[in-house]
Amino acid sequence: MVASAQSSGAKAARRAAIAIAIFLALTAMLFLMDPGNFYLWAKAIHVIAVISWMAGMLYLPRLFIYHCEAEPGSVQSETFKVMEQRLLRVIINPAMTVTWVFGLWLAWEGFSFQPGWLHAKIALVLVLSGFHGYFSAAVRRFSEDRNTKPAGHWRLMNEGPTIVMILAVILVIVKPF
Repeated sequence: MVASAQSSGAKAARRAAIAIAIFLALTAMLFLMDPGNFYLWAKAIHVIAVISWMAGMLYLPRLFIYHCEAEPGSVQSETFKVMEQRLLRVIINPAMTVTWVFGLWLAWEGFSFQPGWLHAKIALVLVLSGFHGYFSAAVRRFSEDRNTKPAGHWRLMNEGPTIVMILAVILVIVKPF
């Protein structure tokens, strides 16, 4: 079963690499074909990436909660390991990268990094990136059967990205300062 999961994982990684290459090619085409509207396309891509990143960041701790209840080495535990690693590598990591790349470009192009709400939003994205790093380390610990945190910890950690997202959306929409 482990060899099958690794083979399947390699296929998933190839599909993700192909999808990223297609995404980059389409982005370049958008820029070359319609440079006057590229800012709007970049904003749309950024929002799509944020939604994808948040979906993964909200789902991964839920997987950890269920993984805590599985006996290490069991079929269920091994299944969770595959799910967690794929979610991180195929969805969360690429989505975070696209979010940062397009977000920084939008901040530069649209706002010249002016002080105010934008700096607060970037600080929140740094906090969300910290959660991302913490979850990435947890995926590694779970994959090595070294998780020491109880399910309650992961229930609490599931709330962090949600709070950060709510604050970031308020900053972007309301622009309170």
